[in-house]
Amino acid sequence: MASSISASLFPSLQSHLTKSHLSFYNHRSRCEMNRRSFGVKGTVASGVSVMASTLTVEPEPSKGLERLPYKPDGYNYWTWRGHKIHYVVQGEGSPIVLIHGFGASAFHWRYNIPELAKTHKVYALDLLGFGWSDKALVEYNAMVWREQVVDFLKEIVKEPAVLVGNSLGGFTALVAATGLPELVNGVVLLNSAGQFGDGNKEQKISEETSLRKFILKPLKEVFQRVVLGVIFWQSKQPSRIVSVLKSVYKDSSNVDDYLVESITRPAADPNAGEVYYRLMTGFMMSQSKYTLDAVLSELSCPLLLLWGDLDPWVGPAKANRIKELYPKTTLVNLQAGHCPHDEIPELVNKALLNWLTNLTPEEAYLQTV
Repeated sequence: MASSISASLFPSLQSHLTKSHLSFYNHRSRCEMNRRSFGVKGTVASGVSVMASTLTVEPEPSKGLERLPYKPDGYNYWTWRGHKIHYVVQGEGSPIVLIHGFGASAFHWRYNIPELAKTHKVYALDLLGFGWSDKALVEYNAMVWREQVVDFLKEIVKEPAVLVGNSLGGFTALVAATGLPELVNGVVLLNSAGQFGDGNKEQKISEETSLRKFILKPLKEVFQRVVLGVIFWQSKQPSRIVSVLKSVYKDSSNVDDYLVESITRPAADPNAGEVYYRLMTGFMMSQSKYTLDAVLSELSCPLLLLWGDLDPWVGPAKANRIKELYPKTTLVNLQAGHCPHDEIPELVNKALLNWLTNLTPEEAYLQTV
């Protein structure tokens, strides 16, 4: 999501707004949240503060792995529907597209891009409302990001690719794969967002009375803006961001200044506060409109789950349920938290590359657990 970039940074807020992980197929880290999981658990979406943009000491790369250099101004930009979209591209070979979680950016794949790029052409993009991409004043929902990824595949990648997503990015990868199956050879989920349930079930919509429409609803919006404004301000504090990140990483040694700045810097962008408000009141509150059940029923390509079993927001039960619903699933359990790709990148890179080795266009429909 989103609006600025720290959507996965406010755990306290999320536990009030939603419960399991974003159930996108119904209508939004660095990581995601809990109570609707996407909602507010550790998120700071569009409102993170701006830490000093000057970093001096370069920390040692994770366990000797090469790391994507941090660039305050970003890497490459693509214009999509009049909005500036940031992305990274490295390497040659069959393409992989990496999609970050709520509140994060392409930089969250800093330890994965260099290694994967040795054998593949790797893309990592910032979803609209997050990272270095524009903080557009649009109505945010699963379909906005689905259309963004689909158009990215058509206009930038231009050939079949494997979509890899963490948290919100995982659900986005799923819905994009159902929207353009001919350009998706496989999907990889790392502690994906999304809720289970019947997204097609009719919902009763009561008629609005004049009192409700003209008095009660405006008052509710004023209250929401006040409360979310306070939360947004709190989420700007670097110490708060570090605290949330450490709560969802089993091993927090990779929670460094570069990661924190990649989350806080985008909050200084124009409209970041308004985007955050839209994410929290619109997107977060309508997650149940799109469900994992519905998305998986339309998926046709092989699916890999790289699951951090120690995730305090989305445990292994969710991965097991996905595997039950979708037989063409390979599950790899990892001793990590919500963002295994950044916490234990060497293991994630190895597992992903092993799976990709056996994934060819001809074998795509034959891959099973």
